[in-house]
Amino acid sequence: MTSDAPKGDPLPESVVFTLEEFRGRLGVDLHLWQTLPDGCRAHVFPAGGSTPGPADPSTSVRRSLAPRGGPPLDLEIRNADGDRTEALAEALGATLERTYEAAQEIRFFTYEVSERYEEINLLYSISETLGSILDLEEAARNILTEVSDVLGARRGSLWVHAPEAHELRLIAWVGERGLQGPLPVDDARAVTTRVFREGRSLIVAADTPAGDERGEEAAELGPEQPGPESVLSVPIRYTAPSGSAKTVGVLNLIGRRRGGRFTASDQKLLSAIASQVGAALENNRLIQESLAQERVSREMELAHDLQMKLMPPLDRADGIRVAGRVEPAVSVGGDFYHLFELEGGRLGLMIGDVSGHGFPAALIMALSLSAASIYASSSETPCRVLRQMDDALRDELESTETYLTAFYGILDPESGTLSYSNAGHPHAFVIHEDGTVDRLAATDPPIGIAGPDSYHQCAVPWAGDEDCLFLFTDGLSDTLAAATSGSGEDFVVDQVVRRRRAAPTQIVDELLAMARQATPTVPADDRTAIVLKS
Repeated sequence: MTSDAPKGDPLPESVVFTLEEFRGRLGVDLHLWQTLPDGCRAHVFPAGGSTPGPADPSTSVRRSLAPRGGPPLDLEIRNADGDRTEALAEALGATLERTYEAAQEIRFFTYEVSERYEEINLLYSISETLGSILDLEEAARNILTEVSDVLGARRGSLWVHAPEAHELRLIAWVGERGLQGPLPVDDARAVTTRVFREGRSLIVAADTPAGDERGEEAAELGPEQPGPESVLSVPIRYTAPSGSAKTVGVLNLIGRRRGGRFTASDQKLLSAIASQVGAALENNRLIQESLAQERVSREMELAHDLQMKLMPPLDRADGIRVAGRVEPAVSVGGDFYHLFELEGGRLGLMIGDVSGHGFPAALIMALSLSAASIYASSSETPCRVLRQMDDALRDELESTETYLTAFYGILDPESGTLSYSNAGHPHAFVIHEDGTVDRLAATDPPIGIAGPDSYHQCAVPWAGDEDCLFLFTDGLSDTLAAATSGSGEDFVVDQVVRRRRAAPTQIVDELLAMARQATPTVPADDRTAIVLKS
């Protein structure tokens, strides 16, 4: 059966190599379309099939590409993680544009030098090398080897600019051993640095006077080599999509095995190769950034999973129904909760909120959980537990310029009391069966700034299954503040009052679902909610 789908022009091999490399190494579903002169779109990658069906917009990302000298292209990445896909699409889009443009430059140059068979093969070989090898140093060595063979050079070297150190670094060399660098960009003796600074090619002799153009190349040749030696040095330049060009390195050929000087024709060929290398250097930078971003994303996922595993299970207490959840503003955060089964059938419940969020808050949160586990098992009263936590965490809190609000309550069902100590945590409430609400106000300032005379505690009656203990952090109320013209805290407490007869798990799930759907009016913060019924 013949497909009626429109057919586009074949993709350059280097573009196909790049797509296959990304698809194989990163395990993503890639598709590429080409816009034809009549406005139709032809599916050009993967080859050998009709246009695939529509993608799920929630798991796919598209980018429009406009390579110079080629038709408009549309890139689509399907079925990948959202954050990873956005970064990958940016990197791959830029890579494909530069690779396509490099392939077009090769085609033009091939036409111009069609009578130079060896050089044509060299350019195609380099294009394939740059399109199929992600390891930049390996690709550079292969290119230098082929260029040196075709042009008969005794040594080839490729230097790349390191902006942070303001120097040129040798990333690959072939042939006779020479200078290994690095070279300061402002080195006045070296031809390499002069070519980089001026952005123009040079053909020089290695025995020109010191301080002129000899510098690095003379050192590479060594004092035992007869002169003069011809040196061909060309800048490696990259032209950004905005049209601005910058020099990113230098490509050198030093000495001819059969003697004589490098020619203008050699210079033209090497400049064309340097143009491809410049695009490859930028592509490599984008790829490395994409891979690094992917690694960071994966590490953040692992950190999130690890932090969530630090929270204790809440379904282990007999006769108690309790539910809680932490949703960090980023992958990790500073909110936490803890549940303690104590002697005499008592139950301890703690909630904490480290100021700030992200990794600094997460580190303090982990220390706080550890300290709470140690002191809650050995101390009889809530105030004593918070006092010991303050003593243990004070130095870390001061060094990180953070503080910790915490509520710790001990429920004694037998005596019908809830005793608690509140270190500056504003959101602690008892909700009664009739819908009335009692705030469990702060007894002391937050941990880390409370001082040596803290902490104190209070006790309130607990009416068994008629009462509900509700604790949360300000990330929840701040997020839901946009849903009301009044106080975000009042709105959150009212929602729990309305649901007070529901199961704790249902209450927590519905609160956090509302927060995820809300449009916050303040920067995102960690969100935590705990509901306890006996």
